[in-house]
Amino acid sequence: MAQGLRSVWANRCTSLAGESMLSTEKESIPYAIQLQGVNKWFGQMQVLKNINLSIKAGEKVVVCGPSGSGKSTMARTINLLEPYQQGQILIDGIAHADKRVAVHAVRRKVGMVFQQFNLFPHLTVLQNCMLAMVWIKKMRHAEARERALAQLERVHIAAQAHKYPGQLSGGQQQRVAIARALCMEPEIMLFDEPTSALDPEMVNEVLEIMMLLAGSGMTMLCVTHEMGFARRVADRVVFMEQGEIVEVNNADTIFNRPAMARTKAFFNQLLH
Repeated sequence: MAQGLRSVWANRCTSLAGESMLSTEKESIPYAIQLQGVNKWFGQMQVLKNINLSIKAGEKVVVCGPSGSGKSTMARTINLLEPYQQGQILIDGIAHADKRVAVHAVRRKVGMVFQQFNLFPHLTVLQNCMLAMVWIKKMRHAEARERALAQLERVHIAAQAHKYPGQLSGGQQQRVAIARALCMEPEIMLFDEPTSALDPEMVNEVLEIMMLLAGSGMTMLCVTHEMGFARRVADRVVFMEQGEIVEVNNADTIFNRPAMARTKAFFNQLLH
């Protein structure tokens, strides 16, 4: 009997020790993105109100909310596509305002995919992907070509490398846009409604690529209304409304047991 109790106690201690180690490891993961008291105005209109959000390296965060809630604006401030008037944003612990940080350095670390594909129509798929590597990273053409082809293969569109954007479907063009961003080897990827401009039958092919990236361990922030994607991929879901972060929680909790009435009303309307 005593030996049995000792065995149970030993197993419990081992379990607690394991849980403690996992907790400690999670706490030790550095922050990839930190927004601290960020406020932004367009003229007299405040579009971001005291935004506080920290995202750890390797974390996948989905941002939801009604149109005009500030989701895209928040994403665009992270890689300095939009200025902000108050607060600070840190990438890998270094603030935007730090004199060591240049805009191009931030954008090398932080890739972004937009609603519109923004591909150069007069360049082939391969040339679109090579351009930034050659001009910004000063990479040799042969090396840039090799990396571009590798990333096109990664998103399953290498066979279209010598076609022009106008010869591709919307879903194919968005995959090229993702490959182009990946060519710069970013540590963080931002997605701003990447499927909203696509026909319904093309949405899944882009979401599949995003899920593939999520599985690779990359830090991701994705503004989207694709709730199936959020349920499968998101470590946390952020709900925004009227320029504010209303609620942040894991996907299961925020969809099924939201703490705030505003969150519940939004997801009830979206999911039913």
